[in-house]
Amino acid sequence: MLAALLYGQEDLRLEQVTEPTPTIGEVVIRVKTATTCGTDLKVWRRGGHAKMLKLPTLFGHEAAGEIVALGEGVTGWQIGDRVVANNSAPCMECFFCQREEYSLCPNITWNNGTFAEYLKIPALIVQHNLLPIPDGLPDELAAMTEPLACVLHGVARSNVKPGDRVVLLGDGAIGLMFVAKLAHDCDAEVFLFGGSDSRLKIGEKLGAAKTFNYRQLPDISKLVCEITDGMGADVVIEATGIPSAWETAIACARPGATVNLFGGCPRDTTITVNTEQLHYSELTLKGVFHNTPKYVRDALSLIASRKIPFELLISEERSLKDLEQVFCDMKARKVIKVAMKP
Repeated sequence: MLAALLYGQEDLRLEQVTEPTPTIGEVVIRVKTATTCGTDLKVWRRGGHAKMLKLPTLFGHEAAGEIVALGEGVTGWQIGDRVVANNSAPCMECFFCQREEYSLCPNITWNNGTFAEYLKIPALIVQHNLLPIPDGLPDELAAMTEPLACVLHGVARSNVKPGDRVVLLGDGAIGLMFVAKLAHDCDAEVFLFGGSDSRLKIGEKLGAAKTFNYRQLPDISKLVCEITDGMGADVVIEATGIPSAWETAIACARPGATVNLFGGCPRDTTITVNTEQLHYSELTLKGVFHNTPKYVRDALSLIASRKIPFELLISEERSLKDLEQVFCDMKARKVIKVAMKP
């Protein structure tokens, strides 16, 4: 089968590899749609990921498809079932899983390889994070379950209250998903900061109260202070994965605020924190990572409800053979998410 493999920094190759065969507890799906993700872009540009993969590796982690093979012992599923599989599952047995802190599980089973014709789903994911796609839901929307699950986890950890003024830094797919969830379900006033006027317009359609192009601003934190009556934001969410943006996020916070440092930065990077502000303003700084089985289910349910037009995030459909060009287009910020058709 044709599949994408990542070998290093911006070294992505389409190759013919052996079609997967399921072993005990596994299933194999035919990929109908695989969506690109900002995390994939970061991994492609950086040449690796601290947790999710080791090079060289099959690449991609968001997909919807249909079951074509069942391993021994698999029950409750049939050939032809339309499914979406999260890219991970916790072990359910360790210290963290026993405390329902599933995203911290050190034994998480990761799965990559959605940019391919077929994808094998490991047994733990089949048990805990393989879900049926509701009738009538397009594959390209179902494929976005994983990133939205991460966003729902992030929102739940952000201490957002009705009426809160939330600053969102980042107009990528994750940032725009945050805007949609916060505006539609949390009754928050969301101020979105990004670098693309076209993406900011999508942010407005998804519910952002105000949008700002940071390229036109000399000082983001000063503007945030001005638009929040001199206070600063009640909640700040950073969704870029740039260390300087983490520092900007903290600078935008009012006393008593929660700052969600959600975007994953490059390995071994550091930031500087003003200790006086952190201490005397009683800030809560949180790093929030990945998702949990609950949020995977909640995400698919929210997508299927069609309450939020997540299709606005799909810039175009492309063939798998165009994958390298798609990542170049993502790097140039010409597209948000692309639905890849193997």
